[in-house]
Amino acid sequence: MTGFLEKTFGLTGRVAMVTGGSSGIGRGIAGALAGAGASVVLIARREAALRETVADLESGGGRAAYVVADLGERTQVARAGDEAERAFGEPDILVNCAGINLRPPMDELDEPAWDHTMAVNLDAPFLLGQRFGPGMAGRGHGRIINVASQQSFRAFGNSGAYGASKGGLVALTRSQAEAWSARGVCCNTLVPGFVITPLVTHIPPERHAAMAARTLIGRNGEPNDFAGAAVFLASTASAYVTGQSIFVDGGFSVH
Repeated sequence: MTGFLEKTFGLTGRVAMVTGGSSGIGRGIAGALAGAGASVVLIARREAALRETVADLESGGGRAAYVVADLGERTQVARAGDEAERAFGEPDILVNCAGINLRPPMDELDEPAWDHTMAVNLDAPFLLGQRFGPGMAGRGHGRIINVASQQSFRAFGNSGAYGASKGGLVALTRSQAEAWSARGVCCNTLVPGFVITPLVTHIPPERHAAMAARTLIGRNGEPNDFAGAAVFLASTASAYVTGQSIFVDGGFSVH
């Protein structure tokens, strides 16, 4: 049984790059990939959180490194790609989890907020995909996992630029799958429900309870809820799964 699990889900010898990997869902995914044997490079803005996360992964026996970068700046996206590659080599797995959640009312949504949201949530995944996807295809194996949102598929209050960026990310994933899947690169999205992360600290506790009540499981999500799905999509187990949106939301989307 152990041999089957390692062959099917093991990531030993693989290199994973995780944006937004120092907190929230990204940190949960990074820990899962490292636990499955991958060497993991984290990309985020806050160096202290990155150092802490790398230390945590290494204390658990993982192999990890980090790059500090603001993915809202295209020059920094390019630099981050260069530095991340130098850590362990070209990635086999790219996880785009970094995101910002600027959501003013539509009447107040201005161009700077729109541009910044698109830069982080959509442009950076596109640029990193363009940087590493062709190399994965050339080697005949790769995995791209983009982290989307319920707002990719439905409007919530003040979805605005955030919803548009996440809807675009799902469409980008399908385009990446169409381009590279025949050469061994499976591209999919993970769709969270309401997950307790730093992005939702502005939402009052009573709203948290209301969101939990909309799930079938009866609770809101936690970063570790994405561990199994992330390892599945990163491993050979998902060799015939591509262009899909995998909902990890406790049944929120079907309630």
